[in-house]
Amino acid sequence: MKPAGNRSTAVMQRREATSDDRLGPRGFRTSLDYFPTPPWATRAACEFLIEQLGECLQMQTAWEPACGEGFMTRPLAEYFGHVVASDVQQYSDHRLFDFTLPGMPAWAPPLWRPEWIFTNPPFQLAGEFVRLARQRARRGVVMFVRGAFTEGDERYRSLFRPEIAPAYVVTYVERVVLLRDRLIRDQALDPFNLDDEGRPRKASSATSYAIIIWLPGQHDTRHRWIPKCRRRLERDGDYPVYAEQWAKIAQQVQPGGLL
Repeated sequence: MKPAGNRSTAVMQRREATSDDRLGPRGFRTSLDYFPTPPWATRAACEFLIEQLGECLQMQTAWEPACGEGFMTRPLAEYFGHVVASDVQQYSDHRLFDFTLPGMPAWAPPLWRPEWIFTNPPFQLAGEFVRLARQRARRGVVMFVRGAFTEGDERYRSLFRPEIAPAYVVTYVERVVLLRDRLIRDQALDPFNLDDEGRPRKASSATSYAIIIWLPGQHDTRHRWIPKCRRRLERDGDYPVYAEQWAKIAQQVQPGGLL
């Protein structure tokens, strides 16, 4: 079995941006820039909205417009009264919609606007996602992004200048492990990232992440932190097993080897 290339974010300070249609480790198009968000990070963001902003999420609707396989949608549903999931590709059982198109989706009720738009936007389209989300959400916008997302003159002019600045930038004090096309627990073996001997490396990250929150009429940006909470907020069943990939590895292991 040919070892896979090192896809760990431990060797990347940013998500790899691509513009082609090559297939990633699980067959998804790399041009979609699909990096699933660990559910614990979404739960932590929801708890911030409840505890620090006083939001009653059980009475509100969230739209997740880049839902992928639902790793953010499912924890959102634990907090919000109603969650709408959509994506440009049919990863799972969700609605289809290209969020970068003008207007609202055809499947949305007339005059529908959710209270919140809450997503991990595609790296290359994050600015456009923010702009359109601010138009479409009634209460607020939560974007899960790299910690360095606030850097750069062009992004400052389009997203962070004083009259349109976010209300909060909230940094995770723990590293959040994001990997292309798959979701692996921090420090767990990643069957899609093999060393030269065909053995899985541990999942890790050298990239910091944050949520940025836009609220109507609130542009005096405050910086807050999400304290260490991963172990408290992880749940059984959060992470896929990827049995087929492990079976492929097992077929190549000699007696006395890894498995």
